[in-house]
Amino acid sequence: MNIEKIIDDTKAYFCIECGICTGSCPISRIDSNFSPRLMVENLLLGEEDDVIRSKKLWSCLTCKACSSRCPASVDFNQFIMRSRIEAKLLGENGTCTHAGTLKAMMELQTTEFFRKSKEWIPENFKVTDRGKFYYFVGCLPFFNIIFKDINVKSIDIAVSALKIFNFFGIEPVISENERCCGHDHYWIGEFDVFKTLAEYNLKTINNSGAEVVFFTCPEGYNMFKEVYPLYFGKLDFECVYLPNFVNEKLRDGDFSFLETEDKVTYQDPCRLGRFMGIYEEPRNLIQNIPGIVFKDMPRNRANSLCCGSSNWINCTSVNKLIQVERLKEAENTGAETLITGCPKCEIHLNCALFDRDNNYNIRIKDITTLIAEKLGGK
Repeated sequence: MNIEKIIDDTKAYFCIECGICTGSCPISRIDSNFSPRLMVENLLLGEEDDVIRSKKLWSCLTCKACSSRCPASVDFNQFIMRSRIEAKLLGENGTCTHAGTLKAMMELQTTEFFRKSKEWIPENFKVTDRGKFYYFVGCLPFFNIIFKDINVKSIDIAVSALKIFNFFGIEPVISENERCCGHDHYWIGEFDVFKTLAEYNLKTINNSGAEVVFFTCPEGYNMFKEVYPLYFGKLDFECVYLPNFVNEKLRDGDFSFLETEDKVTYQDPCRLGRFMGIYEEPRNLIQNIPGIVFKDMPRNRANSLCCGSSNWINCTSVNKLIQVERLKEAENTGAETLITGCPKCEIHLNCALFDRDNNYNIRIKDITTLIAEKLGGK
């Protein structure tokens, strides 16, 4: 096993055993048996099996709450991901959620025959097969089917994105050859699947002639902007998170928002916030909609609480309690709507919202959908 390399590459040997990581971890706050500090310590002491063969290895949310606060700059996210690669080689695995449907759906996309339907595109929207601007739809069409029972309509995010593009005179490229970005397989240590998906995506986008690729999913945005270049070199196109593009248009005075009445708060997605440092742009958009009353939750920006689940593995009662805790925090702000910028946040928080044992008077909405609903005059 490459244990020494994991320790060196993640700076695990710098660990000063202060416990800030464990104190910051959403899982550890509920499950006292889960400790990032002890996992690092065990590997440093040569007790590899206590980490590599532990089921706890798959419970980490990779939310970066620990790494972002570590005074010794230990990269615990990479520590987890690299340890999972070693665990996979020994036949260890996490427990797939949703009977493995999502994982299987992503793996099917590594095959040559796979094609992504474009039937979800309304007839009144203008798209193209080749051009300067590409919209990476990602897994939204699949989420839309799988999570309809909890009233999640993920495809509304994609349709809203098309409305925004056309509003600004853009006819984006939409490709049936596009694949999942590979985020989940990357973080569970299945590199072969991740690389195959990435190669398909890069080939598809480069063949489209695109110079700018837009994202409405922070995971896809992070993978393309930060992870893909590590394995495939500098990309031939620019990566843009769509709400950031709209924020620039707002700053330049290119449009205005329609007035509405709503009390809202905002959930910082881990990949958008702690990973990419995007905190103020979404808030600026929300606060510039006339009639909206905005109030942040106590834990916000870099201190935001993860939505409670990741990579479609090891989702237990612990994860559910994290989601419930976040919904209570959102409701306590007086908000009627919880806005988020990540499709998975919308799914996971809705999952807790629709639990029979819970009763909340709050709804979840993606920021791209909010923007599209309130686009006003130019």
